[in-house]
Amino acid sequence: MKYVILGGVAAGTKAAAKLKRCDRTADVKVYTKGTDISYAGCGLPYYIGGDIPNREGLIVNTPKRYSGLTGAEVFTGFEATGIDSASKTVSLKNGSGEAFTEAYDKLIIATGAVPFVPYVEGRELPGVFCVRTPDDAVATRAYIDEHKCQKAVVCGAGFIGLEVAENLMAQGLQVTVIDAAPQIMPNAFDEEMADYAKKQLRLAGMRILTSTSLTGIEGNGKAKKVVTDNGAFDADMVILAIGVRPATGFLADSGLEMFKGTILVDEHLQTNLPDIYAVGDCAMVKNAITGQGQWSAMGSTANLAARAMAKSINGEGTGYKGCLGTGVVRLLPTLNAGRTGLTEVQAKAAGYASTSVICVLDDKAHYYPDASSFIIKLTAETTTGKLLGLQVFGAGAVDKMTDIAVVGISQGMGLSDFDTLDFAYAPPFSTAIHPFVTACYILENKLDGLFDTISPSDYTKGAAKGYTVLDVQPAASIPNARWIDLSTVNGPLDGLDKDAKLLLVCAKGKRGYFLQNRLKAFGYTNTKVLEGGAFFNEVKVPRDGRKLSAEEIKRVKGLGCLQDKRYGDVFNVRVITRNGKLTTDEQIKIAEAAEKFGSGEITMTTRLTLEIQGVNYDKLEPLFAFLKEAGLETGGTGSKVRPVVSCKGTTCQYGLIDTFALSEKLHELYYTGYHDVSLPHKFKIAVGGCPNNCVKPDLNDLGIIGQRQPEIDLSKCKGCKICKVQNSCPIKVAELTDGKLRIAQEKCNHCGRCIEQCPFGAVTEAMTGYKVYIGGRWGKKVAEGRALGRLFTSEEEVIGVVERAILFFRDEGISGERFADTIARLGFDYVQDKLLNSKLDKKQILEKNVVGGATC
Repeated sequence: MKYVILGGVAAGTKAAAKLKRCDRTADVKVYTKGTDISYAGCGLPYYIGGDIPNREGLIVNTPKRYSGLTGAEVFTGFEATGIDSASKTVSLKNGSGEAFTEAYDKLIIATGAVPFVPYVEGRELPGVFCVRTPDDAVATRAYIDEHKCQKAVVCGAGFIGLEVAENLMAQGLQVTVIDAAPQIMPNAFDEEMADYAKKQLRLAGMRILTSTSLTGIEGNGKAKKVVTDNGAFDADMVILAIGVRPATGFLADSGLEMFKGTILVDEHLQTNLPDIYAVGDCAMVKNAITGQGQWSAMGSTANLAARAMAKSINGEGTGYKGCLGTGVVRLLPTLNAGRTGLTEVQAKAAGYASTSVICVLDDKAHYYPDASSFIIKLTAETTTGKLLGLQVFGAGAVDKMTDIAVVGISQGMGLSDFDTLDFAYAPPFSTAIHPFVTACYILENKLDGLFDTISPSDYTKGAAKGYTVLDVQPAASIPNARWIDLSTVNGPLDGLDKDAKLLLVCAKGKRGYFLQNRLKAFGYTNTKVLEGGAFFNEVKVPRDGRKLSAEEIKRVKGLGCLQDKRYGDVFNVRVITRNGKLTTDEQIKIAEAAEKFGSGEITMTTRLTLEIQGVNYDKLEPLFAFLKEAGLETGGTGSKVRPVVSCKGTTCQYGLIDTFALSEKLHELYYTGYHDVSLPHKFKIAVGGCPNNCVKPDLNDLGIIGQRQPEIDLSKCKGCKICKVQNSCPIKVAELTDGKLRIAQEKCNHCGRCIEQCPFGAVTEAMTGYKVYIGGRWGKKVAEGRALGRLFTSEEEVIGVVERAILFFRDEGISGERFADTIARLGFDYVQDKLLNSKLDKKQILEKNVVGGATC
């Protein structure tokens, strides 16, 4: 028997090898267009990313080695141009264009598929790649290295496109993925599952644009921009992963029965023409569930079908029963995806009355170090519970979950058939009840009416409108929802009628189910659990509270209450500290206040104040009274002097001054003492103990920095070859010049670390004191303050110049401008003269009417 096989990658080589094993006397010839055979097409993205280090790793077999192993003859570089079924010949041509014919007893067409390249301008520019052969992958990686590519656009958000995108990101590129379909991985996952994956990819830094079609590629000599109907995107390289088409163009006049370019075959992979078979990406097989035709351009399908075909030709086996569309893909290092069978949409399109559920389950014992979650969607026939399909995401072994479903679907198993299956368990591998079994339990409960839910898809379409959302998580986490402590629910819920429409939302779904079970027992008739919980869904609850006026919001803001924009009538309340200092009793009081009036959480601000989180408007006044009992007050907002901050001062090895003592004096004098004095804008003060600038005094409206000025006695300088003073200078402005030590005074920051370092006493302290900076600020318009032109030698002098700066700003500042703006408008020299030399009429300035412009 003479077999001629057209195509030498997955299906062709598998068929040839099995034919020779079934009949060693068979004459098997494989003709393939490329130079490589039996290569790892699915590994190409991982060569691009570097997981597969060299091209050889992609080649499963060379023609010579393959022929030696199997006995089949392989001819590379030969392209089939036609077939004649009547004469049982194939027309071929070699790389030189020489044509000839080859006779066969049986012909196997395994020509596979070719990348679909849309007819757009620029598609042939250097830097535009498909990913179909090892040469494609090698050229892509080489181009990245040679051209130092920074940005890539991947056209196509199917498995291959997303695999390539992930591997390009692994190479450090910024990646944009576009797809004309309204979702990623179309036809493989239902929309809500695809949207979850898209969100995770975006969080990882991948830009994804769906419903976006490629219209052109631009570049002068090489690709530089991708043009779409949704805008243009810069690209140093472009990957076309839009899809593949069956490589069957040469068969147009062959008489073969075809559909959309695929060759129609029966379960033995036989075509409508005698002794001609087709297998792999060029053939249309059947779906094992529906029996309908399905194109399965997968390496797994090609290998399985080719082996079954070879056995059938030799009178063995029962043929190929069909595919399930099984696939698995790594989307990110921490996100894998798997699927098999029918999606919910496909099941309904095939005429099944089906039910689906989405659940989030532990992938192994939750206490095990690398435990994560599976996000599972199961679909089953509603009346029988027969398993129809699975979709799964997770950081772990999604292939294992998928393979269990493959077996179940292939054997016609129902959900309950899995209930007591003895799957493997140990904490590093699984949960005591396997997560697949748990998913079946959940869908069984839904089918039996024990688990009433709203699906994520229906939730996004507004199915929860009119429902009261109950947050069933261990701690309150959903803004505007009513939190329910599950452990305390032993009867009806206060304020909720038993016929109220209640949506129960927990982290993943389990606690919602537990609460629903209890509430049903207490007579509640209209509860729903949101499938997948807050883990899978973006839960938003409309605010039902009163709408506060702008004037009232401004008033309470002046009391240190910052509105949480998510709620409208909930605030974070700032509690003033003494430069971060609090007594033990005060700490306890604030913690009690957070529990009693807020969410129980406290945060620290950059200004060394504490914020009690989540205080409802109605609880603000009781909170103020509660704090006042301990001598605590709120504030730190508005167009006023803000709480003073400082560094560690003398508790730091470099500290030159007691910053705590000075900052507390300034705080008492000008935060507390000037508390009712409005300024044109907020006025921030910071005290630093040395020029290390840890609290960034020069980025405050007024900053104070401790100073020690060195003085050199040249008569004591010995010009040592290794100068300890020079070595001790952190900013390297001390150096030996002509055998004598010099310190560049205009560059010296007066940190004092050089003082007394000289063993001969050449460097001593000339003066200690304070440098004062004015006009600094953080935020939208960062400005570095400038130092006043004198060194202040006492706290009294510093306290005095601080007050003059505040008064000057109140007197000559304009409403809405920061002190930096005032200085820029009037000029630094003018302001410095006013602060150092002029007398300000304090009484008159404080009597002025000043309107502040601070918004926070």
